[in-house]
Amino acid sequence: MSVQDVCEVKKPSGLGNRHLQTIMWFLAMVLGYGIRNNMSMAIVVMTDPTLENSFDWNMQTQSVVLSSFFWGYIVLQIPAGELSARIGGKILIIFAMTTNAIMSILTPFSAYYGGWQLVCACRVICGLSQGFLLPSIYTLVGKWAPIEEKSRIGAVINSGSQLGTALQMLMSGFIADAWGWPAIFFVNGITGIAFVLIYSVVGADSPRKSKFISDEERLYIETSLKQIGKPKKLKTPWKAMWTSVPFISLIFVHCAQNWGYWTLMTETPSYMNQMLNVNIKANGIMSALPYLTVYILSFPFGYFADYIINKKILSVTATRKLSNSIGLYGPAIALIALSYAPPGNVTIGVLLITVVVGLNVGRLTGLMLVHLDMSPNFAGTLMGITNMSANIISIIAPLVAGLILRDETNASEWRKVFYIASAIYFIGNTQFLIFGTSVRQPWNDPSEDSETDDTAEKGQEKSDKAV
Repeated sequence: MSVQDVCEVKKPSGLGNRHLQTIMWFLAMVLGYGIRNNMSMAIVVMTDPTLENSFDWNMQTQSVVLSSFFWGYIVLQIPAGELSARIGGKILIIFAMTTNAIMSILTPFSAYYGGWQLVCACRVICGLSQGFLLPSIYTLVGKWAPIEEKSRIGAVINSGSQLGTALQMLMSGFIADAWGWPAIFFVNGITGIAFVLIYSVVGADSPRKSKFISDEERLYIETSLKQIGKPKKLKTPWKAMWTSVPFISLIFVHCAQNWGYWTLMTETPSYMNQMLNVNIKANGIMSALPYLTVYILSFPFGYFADYIINKKILSVTATRKLSNSIGLYGPAIALIALSYAPPGNVTIGVLLITVVVGLNVGRLTGLMLVHLDMSPNFAGTLMGITNMSANIISIIAPLVAGLILRDETNASEWRKVFYIASAIYFIGNTQFLIFGTSVRQPWNDPSEDSETDDTAEKGQEKSDKAV
């Protein structure tokens, strides 16, 4: 199908089923990241020696409990991408959220009757099952998001991680005060079960499999993505992927992004407490502020990226690199400024932390969408590979920070942590500007028996390069 034919299909007016799917994926991210981060807030109350029936877990034990989620999370990333491409992403999202909900509900009982070891087991299982979430969502986005709306849909979905993190930080303290710390896990679990029940009815693996989509919207999506006709089973081009310089560049920039992000995620509460003298109750609210900022900014960033691409102001590749530069260079500069923030100055400290995390919104319309640009057919597998690599970094970065921070009240030691994160941000994005691309890759469609698809793909590449 030619580019001219694509342009002749009119966009349906109003909200459609693709928007419903987007909302459900967004909610899955909100709930998934809420469950991922609930232990970070709950463990403060669980180990408070001033409370009755608290747990005598030292800092080493607490660190093991907090990191145990990621032991499981990194394991199934690549298999999840492959499996979602073969059996569909819907069933895997349902499995992931059901398992997370059940494990969340069981966590308080595990703590009381099995100690920290059984809590770790619950967290590992949460991580294992949640490993299916992001690759499955990306597989579905590759089948549901029209090219003209990809940036805004991707930004909305990925912003769910920020809102989930922020809401968990904001609500956990109030929930624990009102009903006790076990209620944190019960609320997450019950909400997760409610999501599964709804998504089981309205979710679909593709427009062609949806019972609620109009023919007009289905044609619009399939024409935009050049997926008209019965979808083909494609063999994953492993060799072509692993020898692709743009894809290797994408892995590196995703790892660089996670180093900075998880350094801040794990160390911000301590920094606020030790350097800014912010009390624990206000800590949760102030720690959530940067992530709420990212969530709010994700909407204008998504629409702006689509506007630039649709108006042909910049190519898709240039737009992604511009967004990603804001998302990584911006925080790199702000981190250096943060390292020189006056100790005890809450206003300047919180403002700079908000800027660091807030500017990171650029990655949502930058590197996070390049997987879909390069290869919509294998977006889930690509995300599984880069996310696994990046989450190994998520484990390493806080450990490095812990080795440096011998004295958390020493500004010079915090400066070293922030300088390292800033340098990694800078190096990661610079290599992405040199080697990265959003041009559809030749290995996106490895089948040799479809001249129509090959011709359409070449047409898309020429169109992208022309822009």
